[in-house]
Amino acid sequence: MSVFDAFRLDGKVAIVTGASRGLGKAMALALAEAGADLVLVSRSRADLETTAKGIETLGRRTLVIPIDISAFHDAQAVAQETLATFSQIDILVNNAGVAVVKPLVELAPEEWEKVIATNLTGTYNLCRAVGPHLIQQGAGKVINIASVLGLTGLPGYAAYSASKGGIIALTRVLAVEWARFNVQVNCIAPGWFVTPMNERAFADEKIRERLLRDVPARRTGRPEELGPLAVYLASAASDYMTGEVIAIDGGDRAA
Repeated sequence: MSVFDAFRLDGKVAIVTGASRGLGKAMALALAEAGADLVLVSRSRADLETTAKGIETLGRRTLVIPIDISAFHDAQAVAQETLATFSQIDILVNNAGVAVVKPLVELAPEEWEKVIATNLTGTYNLCRAVGPHLIQQGAGKVINIASVLGLTGLPGYAAYSASKGGIIALTRVLAVEWARFNVQVNCIAPGWFVTPMNERAFADEKIRERLLRDVPARRTGRPEELGPLAVYLASAASDYMTGEVIAIDGGDRAA
């Protein structure tokens, strides 16, 4: 196998949550360009259909499933519909997430629960629903999307950081549990990328300057810069890598 062949995903089926926009959309398109067929998951069917059209222009097949990943029965439905349509699952990208930015003493219990339920419990739900199939087939790739805020503290991000730190811990446990089944579980921890979830904050020059002042690259990441890393972790090129947390943050964590 050549170096470039090791990155190909021809014949693979990937599930990507939060695939309607932002980082999820960019990773879904990258996986499709590498050869995978895509199952696209989020709450918005209209936005998912837009992502699906982009993937279909690359000659890949798609399945659109608008659901709430915080509900386990919906996660089970994703696994069942994927197997019914494609007869296989090879790659799972847990990307869907929400944020509520407030000091802890102002954060309502229902806001805390919303963030944890979507980000952390949603990741558990998909891993729990898809994991038995990956174990049974003796191969698979799980890519969990955390954040550098799961590794460090920033005022106002208590719920978000707690959820992302939980994803990092879950990644490491599953990597150990599933390694003997040839299932690799890794984690990407993005730094500051402008997405629909935070674009209003970055439109404020004072906030933008404050968030980027400690980033050596002095810029935000571009969603398409996440795609090649997702392809690597989804491909045979990373078969001996598991339990890793990879920051892609313009040097923020190194500063």
